[in-house]
Amino acid sequence: MYTRRSNILLTTIGSIFFFSRNKRKKDLELEKIESYKNDLLCRFVLDGAGRKIGESVAIDKDVLIIKSGIKYLGVPLIHIENAGKTLLVKGLIEQDKAELMGEKWRRESFKDINFKGEEKDGV
Repeated sequence: MYTRRSNILLTTIGSIFFFSRNKRKKDLELEKIESYKNDLLCRFVLDGAGRKIGESVAIDKDVLIIKSGIKYLGVPLIHIENAGKTLLVKGLIEQDKAELMGEKWRRESFKDINFKGEEKDGV
């Protein structure tokens, strides 16, 4: 009843269904992660004592970027806790490390334009 040709066709169709189903799972996981990350942006960030550190402005891989005055701080996401309308930093912030991560992000992300119309990277 089945020929070799129909057997190959069924195998191919089964493989396509299998791969497309896995793709949907991966897409859903990526959407969940993106939604979680977007939910962390534009919120005030507080330290353990409830003092305002700044406002979350970006996420760079697994680091939350916080604008604190004129500086940018980078805090690993594993140290961030969602607290309703604000975010809390668990534990102590190593200020020097946080400033280095924030400055690194700023240099990579910003392009300043001078009045002559030339772009300068991250200055």
